[in-house]
Order: sequence, then structure tokens, then C-alpha cells
Amino acid sequence: MIKKFRESNFYTKLFFWEFWPYQLVYFPVIVYYLFKAAKAKSITFFSAANPGIESGGLTGESKIDLLDQIPEKYKPTTVFIDKTYTIDSALKQAFKSGLKFPFIAKPNVGERGFLVKKIHSKEDLNEFFDGERVDLLFQEYVDYPIELAILYYRLPESSNGEITSVTRKEFLGVTGDGKSTVRELLQKSRRARLQLKILEDELGNAMDQVLPKGKHEILVHIGNHIRGTKFLNGNGIIDKKLENVFDEITSHIQGVFFCRYDLKVPSIEDLKLGKNIKVMEVNGVSAEPAHIYDPEYSVTDAYKDLFKQIDIICQIAMHNISKGFEPMTVGEFVRLLRGVKDYKKKAMV
Repeated sequence: MIKKFRESNFYTKLFFWEFWPYQLVYFPVIVYYLFKAAKAKSITFFSAANPGIESGGLTGESKIDLLDQIPEKYKPTTVFIDKTYTIDSALKQAFKSGLKFPFIAKPNVGERGFLVKKIHSKEDLNEFFDGERVDLLFQEYVDYPIELAILYYRLPESSNGEITSVTRKEFLGVTGDGKSTVRELLQKSRRARLQLKILEDELGNAMDQVLPKGKHEILVHIGNHIRGTKFLNGNGIIDKKLENVFDEITSHIQGVFFCRYDLKVPSIEDLKLGKNIKVMEVNGVSAEPAHIYDPEYSVTDAYKDLFKQIDIICQIAMHNISKGFEPMTVGEFVRLLRGVKDYKKKAMV
């Protein structure tokens, strides 16, 4: 009975804080944010941290507007697909730009892995989007072995920035033993068991496949925590060489002082040389220091890092406000939240 309880999803969600509900994890953070907002005399001070992004990058921002500012050498081939598209016209535009199957499809507005999917065929694309048409991005699938999330900030009065978080992503997969099915292998993993229902729908009969001994199969190709990706603390690679690389990249993006880069790279050596970097997305103030979700990271240290992040955002915002930049009004922010909520409902119909 005890063993069965320890293997239950309820046990995992109760005793491993990285799986706690988002609202629960962030409750103390919201309280601290309100304290900082009172000192700043602005509930929406966050929007002033990145004047170049809608809402400072909290929500509703256009991914392509940020990617378009990054030099081509730092990003994968990315195609903007206007919401008036048909499947055939979208594919024609993608192939004309040099994309080929498989590629990544995702809405131009969205966060936390919202409707992101790896597309292998025209049939996949037909299934990908059944809701109301919205602007999309088709993006080259980059088959590099290392995916990272790098959190960077620069104070407005400084020409150099700092990196406060590096997260290495380990995709959800299984390694065959020559006798167990994919389903049975997944059931042995605490993290994977949380994804079983979704994977049943996505993989179908492949769940009954028996993998040869030693063969590793990645089952989820989207590096998102809620899709089973393990986030590992990579802060040990932070040094001046790495910060110089992101000083250079960020110098091309107007009005952005706090952001996280989600990227792929062949090696850490290449990363520090500024070579073969493929930035998939740039996120603003909503970006988390994702290394905190490392299974070995304590919840106490996680809150220290989250509170420090709010301090940094507030410091940047207050400087920009002192120079004349006006944060969003409460009314503007409420309208934005309603718009994003309606957008997601329509997109998921």
C-alpha cells in the first residue's frame, strides 16, 4: 500500500515542489511583488523594464517582433504565417523560405509551450490547429544536442549585463531494456507518469512498442517543464565570456533590458565563442530563472532567486520611469489580460 502511494501522481505532486501548481508556487512571489509595487507606487511597474516589448514581456507580446531584431547568424530559419493562411499557402511559404519537414509550429503570441508542436507532415499541420486562425510561426527544427534557457539583464546606465540563470533541458524519453514496452518504461519514472495520458493520445500504438536494449527514444521534443522536460541547474557555466556573447546579441534588440533566451547549441564551447547559436525565442519579464526547477534545488533557494529577479526588474523599471517612460495603466493591463484570455480560448476551440 505504501509503495503504491509513493508511486502515485498525488504523492509526486505533494512532496516534490517542482510539480506544485503554478498558483501555489507563485503565491509568495505575488505577495513580494505587491510589496515592491507599493514602494514603486505602480502596480504595473514591470511594463517599464522593457519599453521595447508589449507589457514588458509579461504577456501578449509578438515573438516575431523580437526575433526579427536578432542577427540571422543567431537564429533558426523562422517564417511568419499571417492568420489569413490556408494549409497549402502556409506550406508553400515555408518551403519557399527553405524549411522542410520536420519543423516547429507555434502561435506568434503565447507562452509556457502554448500550442507548440513538431510538424512531420501536412497531415500533422491539419491536426495542429483546429481553432480560430491566429498568426503562426514556422521554425526550423534544430537538431542540436544542447537546449538552454539563459536569463540575462542589463541596467540601463550600463553597457554590460549579467547572466543570472542558465538552465539545461533534458527531454522526456525512455531507454529500452529489450523487454519492456514504452508504456512500462514510462511508468517507472515519476516525471514520466505525469505525462502518461497525454502521451497515450499522442503516441497511440507506439506506447506498446518494445525498444531494443540501450536504445534511447525522446518522446517529447518541446523543451517545456509542463511537458515533462527536466530542468537542470547550469549556472556553473556562467562567466565573463558567456556574458559578453549575450551583451552582443542583446545590443541588437531595442528597449530590452531583461530577457531570457531559449536556444540550442552544439556545445558549450561554441556557445562561449558565440558560434552556432540558434535562438528560438526571446522572453521578457515573464521569464523564470528556470534552473530553480532542478530536482536538487531547494524551494528556499528558489524563492531567493525569484525575489532577486523581482528586485532586478523593479530597479530597471524605476530607472526607465525616472527617464520619462510611462508604465502601462491598470486599465490597459486589464484589457491586455482579457484580450490574451480570449485569444487562447479561440485558438484552442
